[in-house]
Amino acid sequence: MTPPPEARIDEEVKRGAALGCRLIVWGDADYPKALAALDAPAPVLWTRGRTDLLSRDALGMVGARVASASGQRFARGLAAELGRSGFVVVSGMARGVDAAAHEGALPTGTVAVLGGGVDDIYPSDNATLYDRLIEDGCVVSESPVGARAQARDFPRRNRIIAGLSRGVIVVEAELRSGSLITARLAAEQGREVFAVPGSPLDPRANGTNDLIRQGAILCEGLDDVLRGLEGQGGLFEPRDRWGQSDRRREPEADLADRVLALLGPTATSRDEIIRATSAPAGAVAGVLLELVLSGQAAFTETGGVLRL
Repeated sequence: MTPPPEARIDEEVKRGAALGCRLIVWGDADYPKALAALDAPAPVLWTRGRTDLLSRDALGMVGARVASASGQRFARGLAAELGRSGFVVVSGMARGVDAAAHEGALPTGTVAVLGGGVDDIYPSDNATLYDRLIEDGCVVSESPVGARAQARDFPRRNRIIAGLSRGVIVVEAELRSGSLITARLAAEQGREVFAVPGSPLDPRANGTNDLIRQGAILCEGLDDVLRGLEGQGGLFEPRDRWGQSDRRREPEADLADRVLALLGPTATSRDEIIRATSAPAGAVAGVLLELVLSGQAAFTETGGVLRL
């Protein structure tokens, strides 16, 4: 990728500074460690609000824009319970389920990932929610300040939602929807996928019911989420489609010992570690993240890993 002209970079930085935004660059000490564990992390993140939320345990929650009243009520209530249990709730500030999830989690901490720049209030009828997010939560974007969201930006937005989260909860989704893209990305990244079941008579339940058929964890409330995360520690390995592992998962402690033994004072690339262990890439990513969080290893600016 060709870097933009220096004048364009300076202009973007000035626009961000004028709005009180903060720029976090991959390799910075406060770059979210969960995102840093991805094979291709976002090189830069613009933020507004409480950036401390990006370092806490998080769960994504996504769903239909034209959500049912019961779906929005469920999302709002579950988000509030997750917040009281210590999780930050991450979503995309869309209408429907996303907005309800943010509203439920605002008292305890929520992060909105936008497709456009951090100053792009989309949809416009979420302007009041946006103001509350930059005051009590956090707004994040990989796009330049001032950019307006285009269709091509939302898959990147969804990837960050999944990347910041230990798991993603899908509340309502039709069979072809952006929420299912987020679920697929979460599974590919080794995160857990939860799906809320619904009536077969409601098209908004077709996507979530299909996720459950494919192996996602059925979610009827907080207890299902906590049980699904029990013993997870770090991140789950990628699954065959949504939930069926394509190979038997290696015991986490054994893999952690093997990965730690491969590390030294000189940085080792993640690809080398994956080849040396013959373990799934998602499982290795999860172990590396846990080693970094526990202070036993560190990511380098070049994408390698070294032992501390």
